[in-house]
Amino acid sequence: MPRLRKDRNMPAQNKTFWKIGLYIRLSKEDDKKNGIEDDSESVVNQEKILRDFTASYFEPGTYEVVDIFPDDGRTGTDTARPEFRRLVDGIIRGDINCMIIKSLARGFRNLADQQKFLEEFVPLHGTRFINTGHPFIDTYADPRSVSGLEVPIRGMFNEQFAAATSEEVRKTFNMKRERGEFIGSFAPYGYRKDPDNKNRLLIDDEAAETVRHIFRWFVYEGYSKRGIAERLNQIGEPNPEAYKKKTGLKYKNPNSGINDGLWSAITVTRLLQNAMYTGVMVQGKYRVVNYKVHKQVNVPEEEWFIVAGTHEAIIDQETFEKAQLLQRRNTRTSPGKKTVSVMAGMVRCAGCQKAMHRKTARNITYYHCRTYTDKKTCSKHTIRQDNLEAAVLQALQIQIGLADGLAGEMERIQAAPDLRQESKHLSHALLQAEKQLNRHRDASDSLYMDWKGGELTREEYRRMKTKLAGQLRRFAETASHLKAEIQLMTSSGAADPFLTAFLKHKNIPALNRGIVIELIDAVWVHENGKITIDVLFADPYRPNN
Repeated sequence: MPRLRKDRNMPAQNKTFWKIGLYIRLSKEDDKKNGIEDDSESVVNQEKILRDFTASYFEPGTYEVVDIFPDDGRTGTDTARPEFRRLVDGIIRGDINCMIIKSLARGFRNLADQQKFLEEFVPLHGTRFINTGHPFIDTYADPRSVSGLEVPIRGMFNEQFAAATSEEVRKTFNMKRERGEFIGSFAPYGYRKDPDNKNRLLIDDEAAETVRHIFRWFVYEGYSKRGIAERLNQIGEPNPEAYKKKTGLKYKNPNSGINDGLWSAITVTRLLQNAMYTGVMVQGKYRVVNYKVHKQVNVPEEEWFIVAGTHEAIIDQETFEKAQLLQRRNTRTSPGKKTVSVMAGMVRCAGCQKAMHRKTARNITYYHCRTYTDKKTCSKHTIRQDNLEAAVLQALQIQIGLADGLAGEMERIQAAPDLRQESKHLSHALLQAEKQLNRHRDASDSLYMDWKGGELTREEYRRMKTKLAGQLRRFAETASHLKAEIQLMTSSGAADPFLTAFLKHKNIPALNRGIVIELIDAVWVHENGKITIDVLFADPYRPNN
């Protein structure tokens, strides 16, 4: 590589002070190819090479290295790399007027992007571009160096190398997917990577307990997805992204900048739909268009890689399937409510076969067919909610009394959750919330002394006081909600109150969401107000055909 000295090779007049940005890139493929265990070490080496070059190439006092721009683990075929974009923005603002890279391959693996940058962007913004590798380029000392035939030829070779590497990586990943090996950068919420085998998933006990709560609340306790999100936020449970960061993982996604750590109905929905919680490895649901176009597109379900029994299940298959069924039903909640009605999603019109809607008028709630009321294409089907639930309860009581051995089955399906485990989880969360509350109270108390002691200005004191007040209020609310949850659990006793009542009466004394989900598929309302119930267990006196 030539070691040109500026005093001999640069124009003598109008000497420019160079504000230099050093660009560095290390891809994941580089890491695997070189067998490097620590990515940052290779980044450090690149920085050292560029700094040594700069010190020997420029005269002292004529330059300043303004910043380093390292894209670690990024492909060169995508110019949307965060540090590359930051460098480009610095050039546009005028903060940087000289860019130095170790080789063209560090900056570009796409010939079209390379030529557009060198031939359009660099001249347009009056930027000096230096490539220290082969071919050596300095657009200020030798403007013709960028237009030589060797530059696009080198770019073409770099692009072909990227294409071949991309194909090899895709083949390797597909082979791992077919074997049921996990290839994601981060384990799904509820799991962690095996420290001895990064392609194997282990249960993360703390997050897995939250996953179990979510499925139980949704399937058996009638909570809506929005209600679940609100409940988790009230007890201070961090959402999946916040939890990953809390455990020390360097997790990022395109929406990380706006993630507030709170649960939403969309997050709960995605979790409820994730078959990974049943012990099934599901991968390949998305793929990038090609090595140049990095946009992800959906893959048809028949092309997914699905391998059963690859890891321990958090949710049993029966509960998972019920969750999928419930999500397909019409189970909207009333305004201000967290739970759905007992029969939500179960009531259908016997005429048009469509779901019936709940409506309250004059303090009476009833189900009606909107196909009739809105379009007049069906006949009138309506029934009061209290009459419907009373009829369903009576029918189930009769069926349970007749069904041989169903009482034993009821004990199994209504078995109380491990309240001690849930209580332990809530107690730990309460302890952490109270620690945070006390810590912020102490900080708030010392803030006043810092202001009086002259360590803070009045403006700084007010700003920090306002911020601390908001945090104190949030932790106090979290602690209050946790205490209420624990109190409710304690007052209900060691067993599920519904199960206790069932064992006492040897039948169900009342309807609840869990038993409706377990025993009923649909309730059909006829024009005359009569109902037909499709149950999920066999009638013992139905003749065999």
